[in-house]
Amino acid sequence: MRILICEDSALLREGIVRVLQDAGHDVVAALPDASTLTERVAETAPELCILDVRLPPTFTDEGIRAALALRAVQPDLPVLVLSQYVEERYASELITGQAAAFGYLLKDRVADIRDFLQALERIGAGATVLDPEVVAQLLTRRARDERMARLTERERTVLALIAEGRSNQAIAQTLFVTEASVEKHITSLFQKLGLEQDEHGNRRVLAVLAHLEHGDHTPPNGALR
Repeated sequence: MRILICEDSALLREGIVRVLQDAGHDVVAALPDASTLTERVAETAPELCILDVRLPPTFTDEGIRAALALRAVQPDLPVLVLSQYVEERYASELITGQAAAFGYLLKDRVADIRDFLQALERIGAGATVLDPEVVAQLLTRRARDERMARLTERERTVLALIAEGRSNQAIAQTLFVTEASVEKHITSLFQKLGLEQDEHGNRRVLAVLAHLEHGDHTPPNGALR
C-alpha cells in the first residue's frame, strides 16, 4: 500500500516509516508538517494518509484541519489520524462528517506493531477503525441518553468492538461466543438505538456515532453511502 505520513516528531515519523517498509508498504512521503501536504498528495497519489492531530506551527489542530481539507478534495482517500490524547471535539467532527475509510488511534497503539499494521490494512480496505478510548469517551458523553441506557453491558461491549473495526468473527473470538450470538447482539443493539442495519460495518459505526453525538432520533437511512 502507498502511504504518506505527516508527523512532526522525527523519532516517531522515522519509526513508523521503518515499520511500514518492513511490512512491505511503500512510504511515498514522510512530512514534518502539513504545509505542503496537499501538493505532495497530488504528486505521490497515496492510498492512505497518516496524520498527527497537532502539527507545527501552533501544535493545536493543524492535523485535523489538514485531514478535513484532504477529505474535501479527495473524499475517498483513507485517512488515519494519530493523537497523543483523545481529542473528543476533533474526533467527533471527523467521524460524523465523513463516510469514507477512516481511523483515529492514540499514539500508544503504534507500539503494538501487529495491531497497528492490522488497523492500517482495515482502513486501507475501506473500514473505520477507532481507538477503544475514543469510542469509550464518545459513548460516555451520551451515557445519559435513554437509548444507551437500553443496552446491556454485553451490547455496549459489542458496539465498542464494532467501532474498533472488528468483524463479527473477530468479536466472537474476543468474547468467546459464537458468531450467531454476536449477530443477535448487533441486531438487538441497533433496534434499541433505532438504527437500520446494513452490510457495511464501518457505515453502521459512523451512523451510530453520528446518531449518539447529535442526538438525532431519525434513523439515517440515506445519510451514508
